[in-house]
This record gives sequence, C-alpha cells and structure tokens, in this order.
Amino acid sequence: MSPVAVVHLDESCLGNGREGDNPGGGGGLVEARTRGGRIERRDVLVHAPATTNNRMALTGATVALELLAAKKVRLQVLIVSDSEYLVRGMREWVSAWRSRGWTRKGGPIENVELWQALWAAKQLHDVQWTWVRGHRGHAKNEYANDLAVKAAREQITSAGLVPSGFDAWLEARRAKGQYLAYDPDAAFAELEARVASDEPFPHADARA
Repeated sequence: MSPVAVVHLDESCLGNGREGDNPGGGGGLVEARTRGGRIERRDVLVHAPATTNNRMALTGATVALELLAAKKVRLQVLIVSDSEYLVRGMREWVSAWRSRGWTRKGGPIENVELWQALWAAKQLHDVQWTWVRGHRGHAKNEYANDLAVKAAREQITSAGLVPSGFDAWLEARRAKGQYLAYDPDAAFAELEARVASDEPFPHADARA
C-alpha cells in the first residue's frame, strides 16, 4: 500500500481583481508518517509578482505534488483546500477538458497552462481533493493561509519542502485561548486512515 500524505493548501493575492500587477503567494502544510511511525510536517511557499487567487491555487497544488514526487515514491495524497476553483476543477472539469483537447464549449479555458501542469503533476500520485470553508477555524487551513499571505507579502518561495513552523504557530494560538482541544496528530490520523481505506471524500469535508 502506498504511503499517505495530506496537503493543506491556501492562496493569497494582494489586491486580487484590481487593475495592475497584484503580488500573490501560496502556502501548504504537508503531513506524512515516517517509517518509524512519527508524523512529519513540512511547509511549502510559492510566490508570483503578478497573479490572481485562482492562479496561485493551481500553482501551489502543482508545486506540492511535484515536490512530493522528488523521492520517486508514488503516494496516496489528499489535497485539502478552501479554493472551490481548484477542488471543483480537479474533481469535475479537468477530465472533460482534457478529453476535448483542452477546450470547452463555453470558450477558452482560463489558466489552461496551469491546469495542464497540475494534471501532469497529479499523474505522479493517487490524488483525492476535498474542500473546506476558509476562515472557519480549521487550524491547518488557517496556518496554510498565514503561509500564503507571508509568501505574497514578502514575495518568497521556499527551497522545496522545509521544516514546518506549525507546532510553534499552534502553541502561539493556544496561548491566546484557541484550539485548546485540537489534536493535530489525531486529525491527521483520521484523514490518513480514510485515504488508506480508499474511502472517497466528498466535495466538502468539515472534518478536515
């Protein structure tokens, strides 16, 4: 059975939709279990000087899947994102676009080159996609959001998957009275077991 990785993604674009160049970023928290049974967490950050939220969502997912493939091991990956554009696209739209030669009845596909890159990255793993509503208290989604905002504001891209700051972030939040009953390892273990059992994830999964 292939190892499992869970990737929590978020994206940011400063001034999204405004005229001119709007800097953006993407952030991801990557979780996987080591051979010794320990849960390891890594971060990934990407940036672009002129972009949109949707473009950063696609870019972040592509980079995360490519980096996970660096060790030449095919994984079972769960992507958790608050971008409906990303999740619905990969679950509902992209296969039909590809079967029609990357076209659609309604006209050109927006960001087609990014969809094509993400489709190629998806082939490296067995991937499921699930959506969570943003800014609703999901600790790992909120952490990914903070990474994305940092990447956008500072225009930084990490050198691959880097040691995660999630534990320190969580302790700082707990000091403010947040997430006191939250167990990040148990949350990962629940998702890991569902992925390993081939249980399909719904479009939206509040437990993520």
